[in-house]
Amino acid sequence: VMIVYIVGILIQICSFDKWYQYFIGRIISGLGVGAIAVLSPMLISETAPKALRGTLVSCYQLMITFGIFLGYCTNYGTKIYSDSTQWRVPLGLCFFWAILMIIGMVLMPESPRYLVEVGRLEDARHSIARSNQIHDDDPAVFGEVEIIQAGIEKEKSAGTASWGELVTGKPRILYRVVLGIMLQTLQQLTGDNYFFYYGTTIFKAVGLEDSFETSIVLGIVNFASTFVGLWVVERFGRRNSLLGGAAGMIACFVIFASVGVTRLYLNPEHTESSKGAGNCMIVFACIYIFFFASTWGPIIYTVVSETYPIRIRSKAMALATAANWLWGFLIGFFTPFITSAINFYYGYVFMGCLVFAFFYVFFFLPETKGLSLEEVHELYEEKVLPWKSTSWVPPSRRTAQQAAEQKEEIAAQEAPKFLKRFF
Repeated sequence: VMIVYIVGILIQICSFDKWYQYFIGRIISGLGVGAIAVLSPMLISETAPKALRGTLVSCYQLMITFGIFLGYCTNYGTKIYSDSTQWRVPLGLCFFWAILMIIGMVLMPESPRYLVEVGRLEDARHSIARSNQIHDDDPAVFGEVEIIQAGIEKEKSAGTASWGELVTGKPRILYRVVLGIMLQTLQQLTGDNYFFYYGTTIFKAVGLEDSFETSIVLGIVNFASTFVGLWVVERFGRRNSLLGGAAGMIACFVIFASVGVTRLYLNPEHTESSKGAGNCMIVFACIYIFFFASTWGPIIYTVVSETYPIRIRSKAMALATAANWLWGFLIGFFTPFITSAINFYYGYVFMGCLVFAFFYVFFFLPETKGLSLEEVHELYEEKVLPWKSTSWVPPSRRTAQQAAEQKEEIAAQEAPKFLKRFF
């Protein structure tokens, strides 16, 4: 994948007077980026210890925000040039990160689930031991391999997975596929790119004219806040973190949009603005980015990477990630037209999307904190209601009393009529 990415960058840098050459290079490098967006969270989730899986997958988003920040700094450093140096230098720096990725992958242990699937049990035990920093002969390693092996053999008995299984597969595969697509879509509809694409307008209203400086400010807040997400995801779990993040972003958008509509501009022509109102909007834009970067930014990748069984994981994650890229493109493309027509009323659109996202997470997303990937599969098999999933105990950890209580609770639970078809 990195070779494909490097080829794409080379084609772009070597374009001089042919715009379509740059365009072709962009497509090729985009294939590499798209593949990494699926493979990186998937590999991390399959190799990470279950107690740290949320934090380690969230590091994927942390590195994205770090890259965005470095990109802003690079653009700021090359803005003084008026020739192709402006864009060739940032593209050239991409080689460093591609090479770093290749070196890192050489040192990274292979997915134990993949190794078990191809019959390399000894290598799988070594991978698990290395990831958990224990000896290869530790009983926990053998137990983990046996659990993975049992799950894979069960999946293999159903035959080779096809794209059609994303719709017809069991247990509740379609439900899980739709869940991943919706969560990745809602991540974009929270409005994060609205601030990154349109935030310079607010900053200009209070005298900060340099859009490069504006980008760096937003990039710093975004990067620093993602560190909080590494702690939040395992401390409060997936559901509570996403619910809290959505509630915080809703409050920020209410204030941001309301001040922008009623207080920012002092005349109908929008040529004079209130510095106080502008400062208020900047503060709540930064608070919004904090809520997003510490919850919906990293945690969505965590949830999607642990939702699917191994036989369809790559296909389902590809669809979910494609939804994220599609909505990112749509928001970036249409935002200038929409904001020119309705100005800061656009903020209320994202607020509405966040309200929907809050209820969607509450009714459809089960808690998977502390569960192995095989236990997540069992959670869906037992059709546990999402809002009761925090108290669910995997079968392998239940006492006789807990097993009886769990069975009674699952049998007695009644989902609302409009949810029964999904549960």
